[in-house]
Amino acid sequence: MLYPRWALVSRKAMIATKRIYDDAKVEDGVRILVDRLWPRGITKERAGVDEWMRDIAPSDQLRRWYQHDPEKWPEFRNRYRAELLTKQPLVDKLRRRSRGARITLLYSAKDKERNNAIALKEFLENSDGP
Repeated sequence: MLYPRWALVSRKAMIATKRIYDDAKVEDGVRILVDRLWPRGITKERAGVDEWMRDIAPSDQLRRWYQHDPEKWPEFRNRYRAELLTKQPLVDKLRRRSRGARITLLYSAKDKERNNAIALKEFLENSDGP
């Protein structure tokens, strides 16, 4: 099936990332928490999470190794990418959801540029799949 050029461009725009502590907005679309642990100090009602996909988050071992050290970011992305390759059904589920509507990958890390949601978004947008 052929898609118009605008549809191909907007496909990548269907995935956003956002810190869970920021206010939920209608334009977030489907809000999916992609952290292994529930964020501290936020209730489920305030979080406005539609789904919690803890199994797509980095493993405890990887999370503890990384500790949000900016110098480890490139290696974290590589290791997380390797983990994501073993979680194909979850990755495919996110891809399918992002095709029909906007999804926002939620994370709790303070660093808005180097976190698992950013790495996951990059993986979803730059690898092949259904």
